[in-house]
Amino acid sequence: MPDSPVPLPSADPVQPGLTAISEDAQIIFKDVWLELEQDLGREYLRFAREIILLGGAPGAGKGTNTSFILKTRGLTCPPIVVSELLDSPEARAIKEAGELVDDREVLNLVLRQLIRETYRDGAVLDGFPRTKVQVDCLRLLVDKMQKLRREFYDTPMHVHFRRPVIHIMVLFVDEKVSVERQLKRGRDIQAYNTEVQATGIGELEEIRATDLDIDAAQKRYKVFKDQTWEALQSLKETFFYHLINANGSFDDVEGNIVKELAYQSSLELDPKTYDRLRHLPLAREIIVHARQDLVRRLDDYEFDQPELFQHVVEFIDQKIMPIVVRHAISGLAIVNREDALLDNPTALAMLIDIFSDRGYHAVVDLHRIEVPQQVNLETGAIECREKKVYRITIRFRGSEIRRGQA
Repeated sequence: MPDSPVPLPSADPVQPGLTAISEDAQIIFKDVWLELEQDLGREYLRFAREIILLGGAPGAGKGTNTSFILKTRGLTCPPIVVSELLDSPEARAIKEAGELVDDREVLNLVLRQLIRETYRDGAVLDGFPRTKVQVDCLRLLVDKMQKLRREFYDTPMHVHFRRPVIHIMVLFVDEKVSVERQLKRGRDIQAYNTEVQATGIGELEEIRATDLDIDAAQKRYKVFKDQTWEALQSLKETFFYHLINANGSFDDVEGNIVKELAYQSSLELDPKTYDRLRHLPLAREIIVHARQDLVRRLDDYEFDQPELFQHVVEFIDQKIMPIVVRHAISGLAIVNREDALLDNPTALAMLIDIFSDRGYHAVVDLHRIEVPQQVNLETGAIECREKKVYRITIRFRGSEIRRGQA
């Protein structure tokens, strides 16, 4: 593979983690999903089994490489090109200016395409996601698809709700190559349309305004770097993928695409393994309402068991927090206590919830220790009593100040 004119930014895959899904994305996705359920019925929300997200810079070759990707995956359906779905006069004006269309409209159109029978086995989705809100909506969609599979798994309809597979193809070119390719595309279409008009053979092709003007082409690339690039990078919080170097020849780029598809496929569970684990909730599913549940428990403590709750608060304030404060730099405090209060399971639950509310992570372990008391003079046996020691480990973000640094 030839060297790229510039290094590919952040080319290595990142271990998926999770950032909070934005409120805007939750509102938009909920509205669009409810409309789908009302229009079609929940049992007909049957999405494409494989969704190949095709993204990248203007002029990176998304359209050029679409047919190759479809053939490689054994798909015969046409691609879903978001820019072609957005065909209203308002959307066209926004696109002509090189800007992005409203997230809600994009999501609604995309989801309605993905449930068409045409895309049952898979779909190449060109141009989605392009904003961080759309990335969050994609995460919500995958969660919904997994829940639908679990919901219908033991029913005759389970064949319609298969394990979702997401592949991500992000083609990268630098600004110089992007602008050159955009303008070349404009010249080629102009020449072709001139020939069609002269001969009357063929159909005129639409030409983007941004393909005719260098400033407009540069602005389009800037919009990509300022908005879409950050969104595509944030996909790495949920999915494994590399950027695909698209600066080279057709053969080089196709080779890079095949390697990337093979890499991503190697990370997927076998369907039987996936189904074996499907009933276990994902971490991102259980944390969605974690804060609301915590608040409800704390309020219940206050109103249902106020005396015990107050006792636990005082115990934390007087016996634990002084030690925690002394370990503020390290962010780790371990406290051993033998207080009878901790024998109460409810008190332990209160303690852990209180620390969680204040931003700490608390874990309590019970250690039973045999303490020699006396020797039985008749048998010679050492008689012991059991001592219960509660080890409370508290972790939190410590100070960034380091000793010895200026």
